[in-house]
Amino acid sequence: MDGPNAQSADVIWRGEDPPVSARFGDRYFSGDDGLAECAHVFFAGNALPQRLRDGLRVAELGFGTGLNALALARLWSGTGAAGRIHYTGFEAFPIAPEDMARALGRWPELEGWSAPLVDAWAAGHCRIALPGMDLSVRIGDARRELPAWEGLADAWFLDGFSPACNPELWEDALLVEVARHTAPGGTFATYSAAGRVRRALAAAGFAVERWAGHGAKRHMSRGVLGAG
Repeated sequence: MDGPNAQSADVIWRGEDPPVSARFGDRYFSGDDGLAECAHVFFAGNALPQRLRDGLRVAELGFGTGLNALALARLWSGTGAAGRIHYTGFEAFPIAPEDMARALGRWPELEGWSAPLVDAWAAGHCRIALPGMDLSVRIGDARRELPAWEGLADAWFLDGFSPACNPELWEDALLVEVARHTAPGGTFATYSAAGRVRRALAAAGFAVERWAGHGAKRHMSRGVLGAG
């Protein structure tokens, strides 16, 4: 697998605003508070505070800056429980280490995880041991990488750029692969409430629910595999 320096994403910075992907014209995280957005959309959306356990497997389409992975590691650490959780991210256009460091630097509470992540990322590593978490990032087109992945996820973060900007990460066939790589009773959550996305996830086998969104966004989506 190619290292994260193989083809860095082009990132646009505008003052203190969140970084923007030049390729997709979309932000990497919420302009309000990316950490709060993660907690609402992905943690509450997947009911993770109630499900955290040693060995929990979480996967994400769209690794981006690594914010969601680090927030998850911090959430697990906060339980005080022994053991480790496992995170797998899929990223076609990995961010450069200096952009990752700048993006994550706005959350000093994550430094215990962000510092070792940035160091390992800069060294070209895609399999990284963080406090409480085994993190792996598969670099390449998810339409190729996900079918080849032999793992299962108990929870999915569907966090690609918006369907209008990055339709490849929301294709029906890829969402079928998400379902195929979900453990029985596993879940997904996404900021997107697009009808086409919800219908595709339902067709893939999830019981899909439209849920209250974060901040100014009215709705998001979440679901359980095989429920109902």
